[in-house]
Amino acid sequence: MKALILVGGFGTRLRPLTLSVPKPLVEFANKPMILHQIEALKAIGVTEVVLAVNYQPEVMLNFLTDFEAKLGIKITCSQETEPLGTAGPLALARDKLVDDSREPFFVLNSDVISEYPLKEMIEFHKAHGGEASIMVTKVEEPSKYGVVVMEETTGKVERFVEKPKIFVGNKINAGIYLLNPSVLDMIQLRPTSIEKEVFPKIAAEQNLYAMVLPGFWMDIGQPRDYIKGLSLYLDSIRNKSPSKLASGSHIVGNVLIDESAVIKDGCLIGPDVAIGPGCIVESGVRLSRCTLMTEARVKMHSCISSSIIGWHSTVGQWARVENMTILGEDVHVCDEIYSNGGVVLPHKEIKCSILHPEIVM
Repeated sequence: MKALILVGGFGTRLRPLTLSVPKPLVEFANKPMILHQIEALKAIGVTEVVLAVNYQPEVMLNFLTDFEAKLGIKITCSQETEPLGTAGPLALARDKLVDDSREPFFVLNSDVISEYPLKEMIEFHKAHGGEASIMVTKVEEPSKYGVVVMEETTGKVERFVEKPKIFVGNKINAGIYLLNPSVLDMIQLRPTSIEKEVFPKIAAEQNLYAMVLPGFWMDIGQPRDYIKGLSLYLDSIRNKSPSKLASGSHIVGNVLIDESAVIKDGCLIGPDVAIGPGCIVESGVRLSRCTLMTEARVKMHSCISSSIIGWHSTVGQWARVENMTILGEDVHVCDEIYSNGGVVLPHKEIKCSILHPEIVM
């Protein structure tokens, strides 16, 4: 089987992290976002992954060449010369996706994190015999999304309603699809939306089916959702393989710590924390609902909550960092500084407190 991952876009919602690397390579739970998806695809027998990119393709490929060998899966790029939306990239990559087997192929959005029930999706797709399957997830506030209206028993999709004013359902598109090659005949090589132009056509022909995604789901393309997604992901690990999580008297709730990280005495860490490779957490530090990316350093008696600390960044002694503070790569927060929602671009030194959420350039 083959799969296409939509990795276009500039990742503007996740700046300043995406000023250093393309969004799919930003770490989530101590490994690049896109690696979570590639590993899930490999696990169910996908042999080739096509990355639909229009931004820094050489960075993506250079990085993923290492993983090609480790995972034993072929990774290729399909590069757009102009943004083609969510369907145009499929037309562009047609020759890479279709072969003599005429097998269906997966399409995934790169910033979606879930338990990826792909094996179940293949079985669902074969059982209904339609042209396309989409994964949907239940949400509490459907009025913020495009809602998928479907038959509960069969999963057949009837229609799509964009941001409904009255309740028509609570299931939204989860950004994971399984498509027959025949779907490509409906897509022109131009900027096109698969959600607004292609799927409604297939639904009108009664050939589109939706499977309700079991377990958690999150679009982690912006900081607040990234932090929430980390909590859901760590909960899932707690249920499936709790031995991967840290334990000890200094740990509260679900915490993921890379084996190369150093944690000194007297810290209190958790809940919902990921500490990446080569990080150093000095004594007396308090961490909750946050991520420390590769080789970040937190000095003595600092407190970090609901924040993301970028690669090679440092938080000084007795500093307090909270309320969706995002430090880009190589940012240095001086001792005794307070940051309340500061978004700091790479290679900066912060000598004054950030009292209100603002961007520091």
